[in-house]
Amino acid sequence: MKKANVAFFIPHVGCPNRCSFCNQNTISGKNRVPSVDYIKETLDYAVASMDKNVLKSSEIAFFGGSFTAIDKKLMTELLACVQQYIGENGFYGIRVSTRPDAIDDEILSLLKKYRVTSIELGAQSMSDDVLLKNMRGHTASDVFNASNLIKTHGFSLGLQIMTGLYGDTADGAIETAKKFIEIKPDTVRIYPTVVLKDTYLAKLYAEGKYNPLNVEETVSLCAKLLNMFEENSIKVIRVGLHDQPSLKENFVAGAYHAALGELIMGEQMFLKALSALKEVKIENGEVRVAVNPSNLSQMIGQKKCNIKRFSDIGYKVSVKADSSVKIKDIKVI
Repeated sequence: MKKANVAFFIPHVGCPNRCSFCNQNTISGKNRVPSVDYIKETLDYAVASMDKNVLKSSEIAFFGGSFTAIDKKLMTELLACVQQYIGENGFYGIRVSTRPDAIDDEILSLLKKYRVTSIELGAQSMSDDVLLKNMRGHTASDVFNASNLIKTHGFSLGLQIMTGLYGDTADGAIETAKKFIEIKPDTVRIYPTVVLKDTYLAKLYAEGKYNPLNVEETVSLCAKLLNMFEENSIKVIRVGLHDQPSLKENFVAGAYHAALGELIMGEQMFLKALSALKEVKIENGEVRVAVNPSNLSQMIGQKKCNIKRFSDIGYKVSVKADSSVKIKDIKVI
């Protein structure tokens, strides 16, 4: 079922500290809390213009800051102003993002009252050492506890992971993914670290104390994480930051690429195809593979990079679109 969530960004509001990587104004392209009038104007337009079947499966989203940590009066005001757009002929519900240590029974009861349906936790890592080094202000136990509460109260749970943080490793990110899988969230977002100006990571990078993963390293790692989550029936709803002009302007180092998500999914398809060829004991030569039409460009790769990679290891691969093949599957012809 198609969705088209309408998101409003609330940069830094509610955050008790500034994390090592954080410059929310740059990440979101916003620098202040949206007004009630702006929110209503945006939703009026969305309700009038969106396909009704898409609308009723979509959510109004409050992202950016730690939503449940903001002043309760402001939080209630924002939730109240969107109520008329939910339900019959409107959106399915509300999605919010917040910190793991800003969740308790009282907060969840309030969110339920205002028809919040999904809660995403900025977990980032399940290593207490990595969380401490990046000034997150919460622990891995907070993630487990908040996740359990959210699920117990009947919300859809989302978890966010960041790869390439200060003090983390590829193996560390894989361990975080394993702990996410234990928790069994409904959705996951994968955010590779991008070092931005005016952040603690930028300072560490300038001092030579931190070397972030580059695009190539990030693509390799995130393709593995993507496979792990999907093999455990956990939907990955975002890979990489939304591209913004402000990201380019403030980029210092790390895994920034305008089409990073596409590169990662291309790597995932390459690995799946290679595995499929080995499984049918084709070691080299001319071969044809079929994929779902939605995966055709990813299988070929940007600038045909996957076709070239196969050629480098002895395969002459041609790719066919076939709607009978399931999404993300590979059929060797």
